[in-house]
Amino acid sequence: MVNYYNNLRGKPAKKKIIAREGAYHGLTLASGSLTGIKFYHTAFDMPLDTVRLTSCPHYFAFGEDGESEAAYTDRLIADLEAMIAREGADTIGAFIAEPVMGTGGVFLPPEGYFAKLQEVLDRHDILLISDEVITGFGRTGNWFGSGTCGLRPDIVSRAKGLTSAYFPMSASVISTRMWEVFAGASEEMGVVMHGFTYSGHPVGASIALANLDVMEQEDLPGRAATLGPVLLDALRARVGDSPFVGDIRGVGLMAAVEFTGFPQGTAPHKIVAKHATAARVLTRALPYLPVTSLSPPLTVTEAEIIEAADRYARALTAATPDLEALLA
Repeated sequence: MVNYYNNLRGKPAKKKIIAREGAYHGLTLASGSLTGIKFYHTAFDMPLDTVRLTSCPHYFAFGEDGESEAAYTDRLIADLEAMIAREGADTIGAFIAEPVMGTGGVFLPPEGYFAKLQEVLDRHDILLISDEVITGFGRTGNWFGSGTCGLRPDIVSRAKGLTSAYFPMSASVISTRMWEVFAGASEEMGVVMHGFTYSGHPVGASIALANLDVMEQEDLPGRAATLGPVLLDALRARVGDSPFVGDIRGVGLMAAVEFTGFPQGTAPHKIVAKHATAARVLTRALPYLPVTSLSPPLTVTEAEIIEAADRYARALTAATPDLEALLA
C-alpha cells in the first residue's frame, strides 16, 4: 500500500520501511521483518533487506548515566535523522511504530519523542504507520493510542479490541491524503489488489459493531483512563520496593513490571509469571526484556485491580528463593 501510494503520486517507488525496534511480528515476510525480536526470524529467511530498525526507545534500559529523558529523546531523533540521511529519504516509504510498545516491553515513548519524530517525518515526506493492534479501542485510556500520544498517522492497523477477541477480525485505516490519491487514480489504475479470503466477513463485522456499541455506551476507554492510575499505584505500593524490581510503568489498563540486576540470559520474569499463575493472576512474561505485563479487561473493577495486585505481590514473595538463586 505504501509503494502503491507513492507510485500514484509520480514519485520513485519507495522500498524501505523504518521500524521502531520492538514487537511487530506476524506470519508474513514483511510483517515478521519489522520486529526487533530475533527469534521471530529463525528459519524464515528474515528480516528482509528493505527494513531498517531504529534505536529502541526505552529510557529505563537504554538511557545513559546522567542523561535526562529529554536528552535521550534528542539522541534517538538524531540517530533517526542520520539513518534517513544515510539511506536517502526518497528510498524510505514509511516509519512504523506502536504508540505504546506492547510485546516489546510496554515501552512508553520518552519525553517529546513522537512530537519530534512527527516533525522529522513530515519534513522528509515519510508516511507514518501506527500499529494499534494492542493500543487501539480504549486500552490506553483513549479510543486509540495515537490520540494518547498525539500522533497523526497515515495508516493505522487495528485488531484485538475491535471485537474484544470474540471473533478474529482486523482492519487498516488510511488517512484522507492517501485516500484522495487512491480515489483520484482509480479510473486509470483500477482497484487496489489487496485483500484476503475472509476480508469483510459479515459475522466479524456484526460482532465488531455490537462490541463497539457496548464500549461506547459503557465508556470503557474512560474506565481505562480512570483505573489505570489505580493499577499503577497498587503495583508500586506492593512491589515497588522489591530489590528485584527496577521499574513499574504503564498507561491506561496497560502496565508492566521490569526486573533488574539479573545476569544476562536469565529469566526472572518467567519465574514470577509462573508463580503468578499459581496465585491465580494472569500476567505475561514478555520475550524481549525481563518484563511481566498486565492488561486487565477494560470492564475490570477497582476491587479486582487491588486483589490482582495483592496476588501479584504474593507471587513475587513466593518467587523470591528462585530469584535469589539466580543471583548466587
